[in-house]
Amino acid sequence: MKKKKPIQKLPFIVLGFFLILFLAGVMSGEPSRVLEQSWQICLSCMGIG
Repeated sequence: MKKKKPIQKLPFIVLGFFLILFLAGVMSGEPSRVLEQSWQICLSCMGIG
């Protein structure tokens, strides 16, 4: 019978950490800020804004 490979915990810990950071960024309103800045950059590149 084959031995079962032990489950490594580090990838799950790192994934959980990044998920927490992602949720903290979303809760603080970062996506709307990034979208607003990209909109301004896009308009200035086209010479409109």
